[in-house]
Amino acid sequence: MLRRILSAGVLLILLTGVAATHAKVLIPAPPQLAASAWILVDANTGKILVEHNADEQLPPASLTKMMTSYIVASELHSGKVREQDQVPISVTAWKMGGSKMFIREGTSVPLIDLLRGVVIQSGNDASVALAEYLAGSEGAFADVMNQQAALLGMAGTNYNNATGWPSEGHQTTARDLSLLAKALIQDYPEHYGIYSEKYFKYNGINQPNRNRLLWRDSTVDGLKTGHTEEAGYCLVASAVRKGMRLISVVMGTRSEEARAQEAQKLLAFGFRYFETGKVYSAGDIIQENARVWYGVENNINLVVPEDVYITIPRGSKDELDAKILVDEKIKAPLTEHQELGRLSVSYEGEPLIDLPLVADHPVEEAGFFARLWDAISLFFFGIFN
Repeated sequence: MLRRILSAGVLLILLTGVAATHAKVLIPAPPQLAASAWILVDANTGKILVEHNADEQLPPASLTKMMTSYIVASELHSGKVREQDQVPISVTAWKMGGSKMFIREGTSVPLIDLLRGVVIQSGNDASVALAEYLAGSEGAFADVMNQQAALLGMAGTNYNNATGWPSEGHQTTARDLSLLAKALIQDYPEHYGIYSEKYFKYNGINQPNRNRLLWRDSTVDGLKTGHTEEAGYCLVASAVRKGMRLISVVMGTRSEEARAQEAQKLLAFGFRYFETGKVYSAGDIIQENARVWYGVENNINLVVPEDVYITIPRGSKDELDAKILVDEKIKAPLTEHQELGRLSVSYEGEPLIDLPLVADHPVEEAGFFARLWDAISLFFFGIFN
């Protein structure tokens, strides 16, 4: 049984990590874009700020290479491959059309160079070479891509190849791409930095990153462009301002300039009208000295098990509703991180946070006579409460 021990009125304490404002900012309708689908998401909280046709399955073009690079980063992180591994270049990779890194058949290229060729130069040849090296063939690599997509919750995605080359049934959604972008940023930060590099030179050819926002906005540090006649011009972008990271996905615009402009509109709207703050760090005490019965200790602290962020409209801090519910009777034995309550915060009825409160350390069961005394105390406690 849970009992409420906190409600609205202590929000200033709860939300000290969120910048204070003195007046609520009225939020206009979100921008309407000249695109097929789009979404704007806060990377830390997963809060969706804007979306349109976010679940429509569309051809991703070279946005496919985000998954290719994610799998390569995963293999590097796990130690299965190394950055300086020499990757052989097959005839199949060499012959790939479209955007190219200009690798040569019969040569070997360091894996990290190929990864840069995928991310910065959007090289189809580099993508196929990596797929063959990691999985034996591009078809087998596509199977791995689909398995990874399922693990990330990308329910509307299906990959047939590692490049985004037009293929029937090769599709994804704006929402799925935002999930993939978040995973790229958070899971493998040691390789995410490649997405912000503006140029990469290989084989005497210096090619620029196709993400125009890297030149226009110093807060943008990724991610990837894509284009085919069927897909139109697409862009997944991410930016950080004052500790708040947003991810925008724009699909199906009419030109390179249009995809950059539409992505800018989304990012500008999000940063102007919303704010994200870190409310708690993992291990922060939410309830101090909660009573423990039948234990060798009489009290325990309840803590949050993970970092807690919250995304809210600017100026709406005072309109949040916070509640803490704690078990009516906490009884030993207790294990470390055992759930003993819940913390929830909502805004205008919409849940923003709902996470467990856990024991900060284990508590062993007391001896017979101590437990007997607590049983008597609990009996009278129940009568008078």
